[in-house]
Amino acid sequence: MNGVSDGATMGSVSTTQLADSWQARLDRLGRLLLLPLLAVATGLAAISVAGGHGTWSRFDDGLIVVSAAAVWSAVHTARPRPAATEPARVATAAVHIALAGLLVWVNPWYGVFAFSGYFFADDLRGRWRWAGFGGTALVLAASQSGGYPTDWSSHTVVYVVLVAINLVAISGFITLTNRVREQNQQRGLMIDQLADANRRLEATMAENAGLHAQLLVQAREAGVVEERRRLAGEIHDTLAQGLVGIVAQLEAAEQACDRPAMLSRHLAQARALARSSLTEARRSVRALRPEQLERASLPEAIDELARAWSAHVAVRVDVETTGTPGPLDEQAETAIFRAAQEALSNVAKHADATQVHITLTYLDDAVLLDVTDDGAGFDSAAQTNGYGLLGMRQRLAAVSGCLTVETAPGGGTTINAAVPLVPRPGAAVPRAGPENQQVEAAR
Repeated sequence: MNGVSDGATMGSVSTTQLADSWQARLDRLGRLLLLPLLAVATGLAAISVAGGHGTWSRFDDGLIVVSAAAVWSAVHTARPRPAATEPARVATAAVHIALAGLLVWVNPWYGVFAFSGYFFADDLRGRWRWAGFGGTALVLAASQSGGYPTDWSSHTVVYVVLVAINLVAISGFITLTNRVREQNQQRGLMIDQLADANRRLEATMAENAGLHAQLLVQAREAGVVEERRRLAGEIHDTLAQGLVGIVAQLEAAEQACDRPAMLSRHLAQARALARSSLTEARRSVRALRPEQLERASLPEAIDELARAWSAHVAVRVDVETTGTPGPLDEQAETAIFRAAQEALSNVAKHADATQVHITLTYLDDAVLLDVTDDGAGFDSAAQTNGYGLLGMRQRLAAVSGCLTVETAPGGGTTINAAVPLVPRPGAAVPRAGPENQQVEAAR
């Protein structure tokens, strides 16, 4: 049956195509049933006549009608598509209903075949559609009442009642079918809209992910710039000032060549300044990139750090790496390594611990470092501004990371560092140790 009333349109191409496809399948089914229905009707009529429950009314002419109906059905079965134009569809439906009416006149059992008139009427539009339904109802009522009425009698009353019942039944069936199909089309439209919304959401999420990555890169670049400024200030305040002092002492020594005591004093001061500047230079170099990361991956570097620290302070350390290590920005690796280094240094200085556990976790979008000890702990409200923790926070913030501290007096301390996983452009996957490493250095 037609899915929507005349003039109704759908806003989605795919739902309209779905309705057309369903209608085409229904039309094809109706036409493919023509020959089987005609054969069943003929068989039932023959059985009823053989049993004495009916006759072949004017069967000489009826045989011609049955043959015509068979040819008609065969043609439509071979080409199960409705006519292209409305006048052609009207003519096709009229011929089919007329043939069905003649067959019912031959024998009422051909009402089984006459029912197919509803399929042909369904191809029509507007008043022609209801005319087709009415004609089919008239034929079916004759089949159901035992023949067409010839005069006003009780048979005529029954016939009229049956026509009304058929019209009410087909009207209710059409209304129900249309309602179900409209709901299906509305659901199809909603599915199209949801699919379109999902596509837009996916595009937005991909764009947001790109923007997030750009922000992380920009934040790290800003951290690099800030680190360079810090180094510039440090060089100016230490190395440059030390060199100025050395030059000044050497110039003074030149002027005191004839005074041995003064010359010796200026040279000693220049030597002391040079040594001090060398110490500062070495400290600055060590602060830039840990030596361990130059020759090993981050898990291996932390493993080496833990072994050396445990051997030095005689405290047991367990190191565990979970997840799959991936390529990580150098500044992020350095920040995580320095956080582990500073956390172990704090344990040695303040915790009085007997055991430390280090966990390095690689997630899809972040790297986490947890350093836990069973030491004395401290009051976090009073100690979070210490230089060590402040330095860790600043270094992690420079690579868009963060630091949290979980501690309580007598309850040990856990340092949590997190850094977003943004790989270096074109970086290779670093050497990865075992997925789960256990390093134990016994006291």
